[in-house]
Amino acid sequence: MVTTLPPADGPLDRVVVVIPTLNEERHIAAVLRQVIEGDPVAAASPVFVADGGSTDRTGEIVTALGAEFPNLRLLHNPGRTQAAALNMAREGACGTADILIRCDAHAAYPERFVSRLVDAMRAQRADSVVVPMDAMAESGCFQRGLAWIADSKLGAGGSAHRGGTASGFVDHGHHAAFRLAAFAALGGYDTGFRANEDAEYDRRLTDAGGRIWLDGGIRIGYFPRSTPGGLLKQYYHYGRGRAQTCLKHRIRPKLRQLIPVVNLVLLAASLALVPFNAMGLLWPLVYGALLAGAAVSSARRHGSPCALWGGPAIGIMHIAWGYGFLMRIAGIGRSGR
Repeated sequence: MVTTLPPADGPLDRVVVVIPTLNEERHIAAVLRQVIEGDPVAAASPVFVADGGSTDRTGEIVTALGAEFPNLRLLHNPGRTQAAALNMAREGACGTADILIRCDAHAAYPERFVSRLVDAMRAQRADSVVVPMDAMAESGCFQRGLAWIADSKLGAGGSAHRGGTASGFVDHGHHAAFRLAAFAALGGYDTGFRANEDAEYDRRLTDAGGRIWLDGGIRIGYFPRSTPGGLLKQYYHYGRGRAQTCLKHRIRPKLRQLIPVVNLVLLAASLALVPFNAMGLLWPLVYGALLAGAAVSSARRHGSPCALWGGPAIGIMHIAWGYGFLMRIAGIGRSGR
């Protein structure tokens, strides 16, 4: 399907900020203060927290902060997902705007984040502005070890928006600002995606001739999962989401996305061979040595034994992503929420 995007030279005056949440009582107050305080554009724009049914104090905290920030509103997001939350702006639930800003509750934002995104979108005449993410740890040895290695080539595969510093037009990045006319023309996010909805949207946007600007100077921090189980679940869904995008658009995954899949197949084949031939141990030993080497290098660099958790964390990411990808390609398991 060919979509004609609205011209990119129209006015970009009205801004709306949408923050999807689900049980984010630990982070939502800090995020709202970081986004709104000291930012003239954010303070003058409607800021909507689209809550997907939190069972903790997220809603209470947002409501209480409404007394301090008159532009802050709490919305119920019946679709629950991030994709459904952002689509509420496309559907008019957040009023009218020219620029849609997406903020995530599990992140840390620099000063004047919204203003700088708007400036970048105007300067570059882009349909979307994306930003680099830098992994950060709040507490716990596992999360620290993961944060120190997550944005490395072994962890992120060299993705430009994971710890990168360059600016330029790209085909994908971490979503931060949208020209709402283009977002609406493309139908917004595909709510059939639990993960990878951003990359799937970027594929449709670039196919339609849209331009995505990665601004290396506007950086956010993100907090990776703090437990092995949480990380495994997250990357399983990431793998499924990428496979879903490949299937929908009939595209091949990039080489860096195929590596976890090939690695998983090699590990499974090797372990199946072990009872019959000791050579089956070769690849598991090589892969284990690679993870161990990366963990030891990180520990030396950061001077902390917590960094040793980076090796197991990267292994979890690779295996869970590859398994999720293969399961979705095989049509096993649920593809939606």
